[in-house]
Amino acid sequence: MPTLTRAEAADRAAVVDVEEYHVDLDLTADGDTFRSRTVVRFRARAGAATFLEFEPAEVASMTLNGAEVPSAASTGARLELTGLAEENELVVDALMRYSNDGEGLHRYTDPADGRTYLYQHLFINNAGRVLPSFDQPDLKASFRVSVTAPADWVVATNGMLARRDGGRWEFAPTQRISTYLASLIAGPYHVVTSEHDGIPLALYARAALAQHLEAQAPEILQLTRQSLDRFHEMFDIRYPFGHYQQAFAPEFNFGAMEYPGLVVFRDEMIPRSKVTDSERERRANIIAHEMAHMWFGDLVTMAWWDDLWLNESFAEYLGSRVTAEATRFSDAWTTFAMQRKAWGLRADQRPSTHPVAPSEVSDTDEALLNFDGISYAKGAAVLKQLVAWLGDEAFLTGLNAHFEAHAYGNATLADLLGALSKASGRDLSGWAEVWLRRAQVNTLRAEVTRDGADYAEVAVAQTAPDGYPTLRPHRIGVGLYDRSPGGGVVRRKRLEVELEASGRTVLTALAGEPAADLLLLDDGDLTYAKIRFDPESAANVPLLLPLLDDSLARAVIWAATLDAVVDGERPVAELVTLVLAALPVETEVAVVEDVLRATRGLVDRYATPETRPAALELLAQATGRLLAASMPGSSRQLAAARGLIGATTDIARLKGWLAGDGVPDGLTVDADLRWLIIYRLAVLGAAGPDTIDAEREQDRSASGEQWAARCRAARPDAAAKEAAWAAVIGDGTLSNRLAELTAAGFWQPEQLDLLEPYAERYFADMPEMMRVRSGMSAEHIAQVAYPAVAVSARTRELAAGLLGTAGLNPILRRVVQDADDDMRRALHARG
Repeated sequence: MPTLTRAEAADRAAVVDVEEYHVDLDLTADGDTFRSRTVVRFRARAGAATFLEFEPAEVASMTLNGAEVPSAASTGARLELTGLAEENELVVDALMRYSNDGEGLHRYTDPADGRTYLYQHLFINNAGRVLPSFDQPDLKASFRVSVTAPADWVVATNGMLARRDGGRWEFAPTQRISTYLASLIAGPYHVVTSEHDGIPLALYARAALAQHLEAQAPEILQLTRQSLDRFHEMFDIRYPFGHYQQAFAPEFNFGAMEYPGLVVFRDEMIPRSKVTDSERERRANIIAHEMAHMWFGDLVTMAWWDDLWLNESFAEYLGSRVTAEATRFSDAWTTFAMQRKAWGLRADQRPSTHPVAPSEVSDTDEALLNFDGISYAKGAAVLKQLVAWLGDEAFLTGLNAHFEAHAYGNATLADLLGALSKASGRDLSGWAEVWLRRAQVNTLRAEVTRDGADYAEVAVAQTAPDGYPTLRPHRIGVGLYDRSPGGGVVRRKRLEVELEASGRTVLTALAGEPAADLLLLDDGDLTYAKIRFDPESAANVPLLLPLLDDSLARAVIWAATLDAVVDGERPVAELVTLVLAALPVETEVAVVEDVLRATRGLVDRYATPETRPAALELLAQATGRLLAASMPGSSRQLAAARGLIGATTDIARLKGWLAGDGVPDGLTVDADLRWLIIYRLAVLGAAGPDTIDAEREQDRSASGEQWAARCRAARPDAAAKEAAWAAVIGDGTLSNRLAELTAAGFWQPEQLDLLEPYAERYFADMPEMMRVRSGMSAEHIAQVAYPAVAVSARTRELAAGLLGTAGLNPILRRVVQDADDDMRRALHARG
């Protein structure tokens, strides 16, 4: 797909003003193409020239203002137009190609029943794969869509249905929206409808998921209603796009996408097996996140991708906030502190770090790369602190003024800051400069001196990394925690303090205070920073953490501990010992899952091949104790069982669970848990192709197909590895999701001898994969196929060689730069 530069977008916006797209799609033909007839009405500077994004398989006809457009005007990526009038009508009739990479019009055949499903994903610069369009966010237009489809299909778009006659669907024009937000699904989808507060609601999923959608629809619809009500309480403009539909589509590249009127989710969010409460909370958060986009991104859209944070940071912040305030998942901020903020901190310390609001995003390739932990989680954490500083009333007043001023149009950082500054009476330019315009993260370290049993002085030292020397103002909570005579832990005192943008702040209020067993900086998780304990507090963490009642405080402690290990300041063996001591009594399932995920990743890369088996055994012991202590049938029991399956080498126990022997009371070994067991057995060489094929025969679903692909790639067999590698690198017929899962199963720390040649092959072969695939699918595959567990100086040498290649694909360059930095950290930790 072509890259659009910011300069090209600015030049085009100065020439063109788009009014309407009328898109008429015929989806009834066999083969790999569909017909797209598009009428584009737009105003322009008379006599000017411009271009549209357009990637046809075959062009039938093209006219501009009634005159034929020469075929040479279509380059295969763009449609060049000259001699524009003040009022223009472009009519293009063409065949377009279906995709299997999750972009354009993605076509999927469900292995469960052979039925075909489509969804449209025009994200960033893919609109030209469905229709000729001015594909940039500030050229908004109304979309009027008509579709001819097989008679038994269901079709839905952003717009409300106006008429249907058999397989002919005609939809009402939308409000003005950006091209990347134009949505469509088509296929034999199962539909559940409802209504709330005058807003029609609908849910869609594949027919094979019908029973699961019906069972889960009450919860999803309740979350939808609760979120709508909370947004209506906060915002003066009600939900602005008519109906609110949510479709669960197969092989979607994102977790979800905020198409106005028709949000699309990956259909794994309609699980067919038992899931934990934290996974249900994640779905609730995503529902609220995408709904926040109806205002941030859809009603008011960034003018260019440098203001991506106006979409994603706000949706991330509001997703957690609304989930915590309006749904049963009241501990959503604990999950944010444990999972999402850690994602932002890791992204912010990599070579690819960038400001939350960069001053320049040169093209759409760079824009794609900025959909990361900085634009989402760091921006949300920064907003959380801004709200605490401004006050909620001023914050919401500013937002409502912003919506009123720019509804159905575009806005910039300056526009939003102006509205917030006016509402709060504070000049936010200085805040924006250090928090939004400058990259990287500060570290806040407790410095304590004692006078006997009391504090002589407590100070917070703030540092910044070399190359990013910015120090920032912070508002943090400081908690003093003590062991109580009854055996628990109590917070004796908490104060909130303002840290100036200087190197050291003395907390005078604590002078003479009896020294606490644990002094916790950022108690309450108010700021965005790395936290480090004083030595006495660090020594007491293993004793106090298992006894601490406050889940948010535990999350802050766990996150700080994990981050210190990532940085090589604490050994991974110490982390594993803490997991063994504290995790078996952890009650917050989100904390359990994230600690296990993060610790397992660190054990696989930071432990040496000699020490890893012992560390893994301790993880198995910890999860075994957690499993034994968990209530039968609980989310904690399921999380513990998954952790145990991933860590254990007890093949007999795993096979027994498959056969129904020795399964803990209350634990259901359902379809996905069976696959997880088989996957672990495959890694250990105890599940061969016959076992995988037999399970696949019993599970003909899409999930079964994906699990089987991952399991086959995980086997410690030379032929299996070669087949998996060939599929990942060069098989363009393999769908995006199957390719990603094949890559995800490939690298296993238990198989380093077998995999050694593939470390070199990654750097030789991955440029070819980038030619076979593109966009987000290519980025995902490059990430999961990276030899992250081949921790060696040689892997870094190979990375340096590829990075020195002229003309390297920018997506691959960023993936390798960041993965190599992770490798640097792993080697440092081992040393």
